[in-house]
Amino acid sequence: MQNNDKVSYTTKTNFWWILKMALRDSRKNKSRLLLFISSIVLGIASMVAISSFSDNLKKDIDQQAAELIGADLVVDSRKELSESAQHLIDSIKSISIASAEEKSFASMALFEKSGGSRLVDIRALGGNFPFYGKLETIPESAESSFRSGKNALVDKTLMLQFNAEVGDQVVIGTQKFTIAGTLTNAPGQSGISSSVAPAIFIPLEYLESTGLLQKGSRVSYNFYYQFPKTTDVDNIVEKLDAPFELEGLDGETIQMRKESTGRSFDDLTGFLSLVGFVALLLGCIGVSSAIQIYIREKLNSIAVLRCLGVSSRQAFLIFLIQVAGIGLIGSVLGAALGVLIQQLLPVVLQDLLPVAVSNDLSVIAILKGIALGVFISILFALLPLIGIHRISPLNTLRLSYEENDGPKNKYKTLVYGLIVLFILLFARMQLDSWFQTLAFTAGVLLGFLILYGVSLLLVKMVKRYFPHSWSYLWRQGLSNLYRPNNQTVIMVMAIGLGTAFIATLFFVKALLISQLSFSASSNQPNMVLFDIQSSQKQKVLDLVNKENLPVIQEVPIVTIQLETINGYNEATVRKDSTLGLSVRSFGRELRVTYRDSIISSEKITDGVWIGEVGKGDTARVSLEKEYAQRAGLKIGDRLVYNVQGLMVPTIVGSFREVDWNRVQTNFRVVFPKGVIDDAPQFHVIMTKTPNSEISAAFQLAVVQRFPTVSIIDLNLILTILDEILSKIGFVIQFMAALSILTGIIVLIASVMISKYQRVRESVLLRTMGASRKQILTIAAMEYLFLGTLAASTGIVIALLSSWALAIFSFELPFVPDILLIIGLFVGVSALTVIIGIFNSTALLNRTPLEVLRKED
Repeated sequence: MQNNDKVSYTTKTNFWWILKMALRDSRKNKSRLLLFISSIVLGIASMVAISSFSDNLKKDIDQQAAELIGADLVVDSRKELSESAQHLIDSIKSISIASAEEKSFASMALFEKSGGSRLVDIRALGGNFPFYGKLETIPESAESSFRSGKNALVDKTLMLQFNAEVGDQVVIGTQKFTIAGTLTNAPGQSGISSSVAPAIFIPLEYLESTGLLQKGSRVSYNFYYQFPKTTDVDNIVEKLDAPFELEGLDGETIQMRKESTGRSFDDLTGFLSLVGFVALLLGCIGVSSAIQIYIREKLNSIAVLRCLGVSSRQAFLIFLIQVAGIGLIGSVLGAALGVLIQQLLPVVLQDLLPVAVSNDLSVIAILKGIALGVFISILFALLPLIGIHRISPLNTLRLSYEENDGPKNKYKTLVYGLIVLFILLFARMQLDSWFQTLAFTAGVLLGFLILYGVSLLLVKMVKRYFPHSWSYLWRQGLSNLYRPNNQTVIMVMAIGLGTAFIATLFFVKALLISQLSFSASSNQPNMVLFDIQSSQKQKVLDLVNKENLPVIQEVPIVTIQLETINGYNEATVRKDSTLGLSVRSFGRELRVTYRDSIISSEKITDGVWIGEVGKGDTARVSLEKEYAQRAGLKIGDRLVYNVQGLMVPTIVGSFREVDWNRVQTNFRVVFPKGVIDDAPQFHVIMTKTPNSEISAAFQLAVVQRFPTVSIIDLNLILTILDEILSKIGFVIQFMAALSILTGIIVLIASVMISKYQRVRESVLLRTMGASRKQILTIAAMEYLFLGTLAASTGIVIALLSSWALAIFSFELPFVPDILLIIGLFVGVSALTVIIGIFNSTALLNRTPLEVLRKED
C-alpha cells in the first residue's frame, strides 16, 4: 500500500513539475507563442460562425415550418384535374377543417402608369390561405381587402422597379386590377424566387376573365388544406401515395417541407464549413512549422534538461502542454470572433433564406469549435514534437539537429495517417457521399502535395543551378531559400493554397456569369416570346419584323403523354419490374416539337434521323439519350403517345445528344414532320434586341397587342442571376478570404519567427559594412521569390481545378480571365514582399551589440 502511495505521489509531483516547466517556459517566450495562436484564430472563427449559423437555421426552419408552407397539406398538379383526380381532391377536402385553391402561372404584367412590363408569377387565390402565417402587406389591411374585388397584391420589387403606388392599375391579360397593397412576404417565398419571377396575387374568381387560361398554358394547380391538430397528415399522404402517383399529383406536408428545406441549406452550410476547415488546416500547418522552429531554438535547453535527468517523455510533455495551451487560447479567441461573424451571416443571406434566422448563441457550436481547435493543434504539432525523443544529453556539446531515419520515424507515419483520417472523417460529416468525401480529401492533399513538391523543387534547383554571376544582393536573397531554418516550404504552402482557393472561386463565378451572358454573342437570342397561339403566330412575327428584329428561332410546341411501350401500359410495367421500363415515363406531360432536321445544339448518337414521314409509314421519333436511358428505351421500341386524345403510334428511330446550355428550345422528344403538325399547339419565338431601350419598347408593344403572350428578357434574368450569385459569392468569398488571411498570418508568424534564426547573419552583414538598404534588398529578394512562386503555383492549381469543374461538372468551355490572373499574381506577390520587408525592419532598428547581448 505504501508503494502505491509513493507511486501516486511521484506521478503527481512529476505532473505538477512538468506543468510548472511548461508555464515558466511559455512566459519567457509568450511573444513567439502568441504568433502561433494567431495562426488558428481565423480557422476556428469560420468554423464556429458557420456551425452557429447552421444550428440557428435548423432551429428556425423547425419553428417556422408551418409558415413556410402555409397549410398542413399542399396538393399540386401540373395539369388540369381529371374527373377521378377531382374526386380525390374532394375526398381530402371532406376531412379537412379549411381549404383553399390556387392557380399559378407565368405571364406578363403591364403597369399602366409607367408603361413598363415584366414577366411575373400570377397567383390566383381562392379561400382564406394561408392558414399559418399571413400574406405580409403594406398596408396591413390589404392582405384581406384585395380578396373582395378586382384587386391585386404586387411584390415589392415590382413596385420599386415601376415606381408603382397603391391605387395604380396593373394590366393582367385582358383585365385591369387595382393595386390594393405591396406584398412584402408570402409563405415559401424567398428573395431568389421574388427576384426572378415576382408574384402578383389576384382573386381566383377573376382569373377566367383575363383570358390567360388557354390550351397549352402551363398552369400549376395547388390545393391547400388545414386539419385538426390531432390529425396525422403524413400518414394521410402516405396512404394516398399510389392514387397521387396515378393521377400525377404531389402532396407535401409541413414535415416534408421542413426536411427538404433543411437538406437544401445543409449543402450550403456544409460547403462553407469545408471552406472554414481549409482555413483551419492552413493555420495548423503554420502551427506545425512554427513549433518546429521553436523546438530547434530549444535544442540546448532540452539537452540541458536531459543532462539533469529529465526523460525524453517528460521533455515531450512539457512542450505538448504548451501546444495544448496555445490551441486552447487560440480556439477561445477564434470562437469569440466566430460569434461576431455569425451575427453578420443572417443579414447578408436574408434575401436567400426562406425563414428569418435568429442570432442566438450556439453553445454546442462554440464548444465544438474550441475542442476542434485544441485537437487539431495538438495533432499537427505532434510532427515536430516527435523529434524531442531524439535529443540526447550529447546535444549540449554538439548542437546539431539531424534527422534520424531510425525506427522512431514510424511515429511520424502514424501521425500523418491520423491527419489524413481526421480530414477524411471531418469531410464525411459535411458531405453527402463517400465519393464527394474522397474527392475533397484527395483535392486538399493533392493541393498540399503540389505546393510541397514545388517548394522542395525550388530549393533543389536553386542549390544546383545557383547563379554565381548574379549580383551579391540577388545571390544572398536566393541563398536564403535553402539555408538552414528557411521558410520556403511553409510560405509556399500557406500562401499558395490560399491563393488557389480564392482564385478558384473567382474563376468559377466568372465561368457561370460568362456562360449566361447571352447578349454578348451576336448570334444568340436574348428575348423569348412564348404561349403564342397558332392564330397569333403570324401577327407576332409581323410585329417582330416591323421592329427590325431578327427571328432567330420559331418553334411549335405540342403537349403529349406516353401511353404504352411495346404494348405495355403503366399498370403492366408497375406490376412487372423485369421489363426494365420506368413507371415514371407514363402519364407525365411532355412538350415536344416537330421538324424535318436536326438543329445545331443536337447530335445523333445512335440510330437514324428521318425528318419526314412517308405515306403509310410509322413515325420514327428521336429521343434525348439520357431521357431514353432513364426510361429504359432502345432503338426500335414501339411507343404510343396520347396527343390530346388521339393515339399516335411511333418507333424509336434515334437518340440525340443535346447541349442544354445553348440558348434555344431543346426537347426530349422530337417528331418528324407530317405526324402532329395539325395538333393543338402553341409557339415560341426567339429574337435579339440590341439594347435595353429597344427591349422595353418591344415588350410594351407585344403586351399591348397580345396580352396573353409571355416574354422572358434574358438580359434581365442575367442581371438578377448576377445579383444572386454576388450575394452567395460574397459569403463564399468572405469565408475564402479567411483562408488567405490565415495564410498571411502564417506568413507573418513564420517571418517573425525566422528573423530570430537570422539574427547572427544580419549582425554579421551589418558588422561587415552592409547598409540598411542592402539588408532590406536581400530580404525583399527572398520574399519576392517566395511570393511569385506561391502565387503562380496557387493560380495554376486554381486553373486546373476550375477547368475540371467547367468540363466535368458544368460541361462548359473554360476560358480564364487574364486580367484576373495578373491581378491575383501581382497582388499576392506584392503583399508577400511588403510583409517580409516590414518584419525585417525590426532587426535594423537595434545595434548589432544590443542584438548579440540579447541573444546571449
